[in-house]
Amino acid sequence: MSGSASAAPAAGTYTLKNAGSGLCLTVPGAGTSTGVQLVQDTCKGTPEQTWKLAASGSGYTLVAAHSAKCAGVRDASTSAGKPVDQQTCAGTPTQVWTLAQISGATYQVVNSNGGKCLNVKDSSTAAGAPVQQNSCDSVTSKRWTFTASGTVPTDPTPTPTSTPTTTPPGSWPSWPTANGSQAVSATILVSGTYDGGMKRFYGSGDLGSGDQSESQPPMFRLADGAVLQNVILGAPAADGVHCDGACTLKNVWWEDVGEDAATFRGSSSSLVRTIEGGGAKKASDKVFQFNGAGTLIVRGFQVEDFGKLVRSCGNCSTQYARHIQVSGTKVTAPGTSVVGINTNYGDTARFSDITISKDSGRDIDICTKYKGTTSGEPTKIGTGPDSTNCFYTSSDIHYVD
Repeated sequence: MSGSASAAPAAGTYTLKNAGSGLCLTVPGAGTSTGVQLVQDTCKGTPEQTWKLAASGSGYTLVAAHSAKCAGVRDASTSAGKPVDQQTCAGTPTQVWTLAQISGATYQVVNSNGGKCLNVKDSSTAAGAPVQQNSCDSVTSKRWTFTASGTVPTDPTPTPTSTPTTTPPGSWPSWPTANGSQAVSATILVSGTYDGGMKRFYGSGDLGSGDQSESQPPMFRLADGAVLQNVILGAPAADGVHCDGACTLKNVWWEDVGEDAATFRGSSSSLVRTIEGGGAKKASDKVFQFNGAGTLIVRGFQVEDFGKLVRSCGNCSTQYARHIQVSGTKVTAPGTSVVGINTNYGDTARFSDITISKDSGRDIDICTKYKGTTSGEPTKIGTGPDSTNCFYTSSDIHYVD
């Protein structure tokens, strides 16, 4: 059965479920390395199964939410049976796909380089079966149903090619100069996209006490799916930003963190929050307080003079398994810990391209492990990498003077 390429879904974020197996297109093990072959797996709506569909010429790129790498045919091959893996996005034809509609939201996903279809090897229905390209025909393993994920906010203006996930060491942008200032006396409610134009927002009235109370209101409150970008939060910053579900903070800077820079809520394990760029200074305790379920991604961020960059809530009355990814981030001492997690609730933390500055004594912990609780205080039980909760190696951490 031939399809039509004229009825493609809108750019956005999706899960792709194979019509033959009912399993979802997945980066196995949530791997972030180039060259990891894609597989099908039980649909969970997690970041390694969430794909950003972005326009690229006459087709689209498919970008993994957790790694920001593109689905492409290995070695730019045009041969049937060649693996499809994740690759550093370059906008090359082997990473560009056209969508031929079969019916409704079901499509053949056709590689622009060789004209072959995204396919599960041997039409397998088993979880973990590898994904490859093969000649397009009516076999159901070559059909994929696109379902809007509702978990990762899309860029308001998708670009033809993806940008790198991380900032190369030593090339972080300078702290910005504010383009004017605005007093905020009541929480600004955000749905959709709010662009602050690099203005400085500071608290006044009920938001201007400058104390550390956890009960004080935030400067900005983001609805599920909202985007806050190009904002500077000056002092006093109240309780920073509250995110009620999925959200994106893009190029947001905190000159003097109040109680927390941002707090993330929401009870669904499929929720993904993304922090892209920006920075924070002068956080006496936490920068990002992760209270909800799901995943928090921090990339290209700068933090200095802080307690913890990210803390999975240690004593929330309702606890969840939380997953944290930090990449391309510059950490400047003094500081205590990059991430704190609760291993007893199944939290994970993954790190790559972390640069730590002015920490000659190696005093900043990368991953601090706690036994969390629903009342009272959590117990610190260890630090350092392992194969269960804290994922990094020495090559992921760079120390500079």
